[in-house]
Amino acid sequence: MVPHGGGVQPRHPVPLGFVFRSRAKEEKAPAADKATVTTSKQTRHPEAPKGRPTPKRSVAQSQRRSVANTPMTRKEAARRQREERRAALERQRQALASGDERYLPARDKGPVRRFARDFVDSRFNIAEFFLPMAVIILVLSMIRIPALQSIALLLWLVVIVTIVLDSIVTGFRLKKVLAERFPDDNRRGAVAYALMRSLQMRRLRLPKPQVKRGERP
Repeated sequence: MVPHGGGVQPRHPVPLGFVFRSRAKEEKAPAADKATVTTSKQTRHPEAPKGRPTPKRSVAQSQRRSVANTPMTRKEAARRQREERRAALERQRQALASGDERYLPARDKGPVRRFARDFVDSRFNIAEFFLPMAVIILVLSMIRIPALQSIALLLWLVVIVTIVLDSIVTGFRLKKVLAERFPDDNRRGAVAYALMRSLQMRRLRLPKPQVKRGERP
């Protein structure tokens, strides 16, 4: 027994449950707060399924790129190229027949080239008759008659000189008209383009003639 007169007085007993319970709550509280903060800051990737971790940006981009740029097989690529080439040739063939500027080859496009074609197609060109005349002269030269062979040689000379003179006159006139009508456009090569067209027979020219003979372009 403890004497009443002096000595240490007894302290109030502290319940053990209170000590353990408070300490356990204090340890769980920070963990709960950290978990709440961490969960609130994480955002789910829009393409990531629920319940799975969010993929990294580089991984997601590489996946999208691999799906979008899925390479075709060599056979499919070759087949597609053949189809595109066939379609382009068909459009070009129709444009050469109709004169559609959209699908003409690059050498035939433009108002300058179109006028040069019309200028040649609207007149008679001696050069366009060169092929039939050459056949006649060749036949005459093969006959074993000196007089006919002399005539064939003379015809060769006449035809060549006439074609050269006619081409010079045509080129000079065309160059003058192009300078008047298209002063600000690129006229380079238009005269040579027209002279090469004049060497072809009218029915064989491409693009097809769009004007009649004698009609002013």
